[in-house]
Amino acid sequence: MTRDIKIAPSILSADFARIGEEIDAIEAQGADWVHVDVMDGHFVPNLTFGPPIAAAMRPHIKTVMDVHLMIAPVDPYLEAFAKAGADYLTIHAEAGPHLHRSLAAIRDLGCKAGVALNPSTPASAIQHVMDLVDLVLVMTVNPGFGGQSFIAPMVDKVAEVKQMIGDRDILIEIDGGITPTTAPLVVKAGADVLVAGSAVFSGGTVETADIYGKNIAAIRKAAGV
Repeated sequence: MTRDIKIAPSILSADFARIGEEIDAIEAQGADWVHVDVMDGHFVPNLTFGPPIAAAMRPHIKTVMDVHLMIAPVDPYLEAFAKAGADYLTIHAEAGPHLHRSLAAIRDLGCKAGVALNPSTPASAIQHVMDLVDLVLVMTVNPGFGGQSFIAPMVDKVAEVKQMIGDRDILIEIDGGITPTTAPLVVKAGADVLVAGSAVFSGGTVETADIYGKNIAAIRKAAGV
């Protein structure tokens, strides 16, 4: 394996009372990106935080701030999350009436544009916007909660997206149920970025951050990198 597979711990699984310390800890222990899950309690059945909290995280993130917006309508919030410091800003294909326009707006705001596919959303939904996309996020669980089980048929969707990308410079990110067991499945299918929440933070704390490092290393080793 010669590809540069990135591990992006999901901050959703961190201790929110110590969020800055948690970010510092995972980056020190080998995280390549920090995945920031934003949920609105409407598009998905959970509620996390808005742009001010994302902005408060930004000074702690020295790698890549990977913001996943699970909100609808999403367009009114793009500018606020861009100003909060997002490097990648990912929206769901169903989160607004005009996906092409939304992706163009993200790029105009100076962010990399990502589009997310829910388990029931076909890869064909993004076929005609691929030239505006920097990242495709394939959900391997239904969005809204951490700690869910991996949906195995999504591996085929990853391979389909990889074929659609062709020679474009687009990353494939996987979010949901990533563990040392599932990581090699999606990497073989074409994944570049692995989001892991419970699998990274489980068993560790800021004081025992070496456990985060061991968890990250286990996923990386299983992925073959």
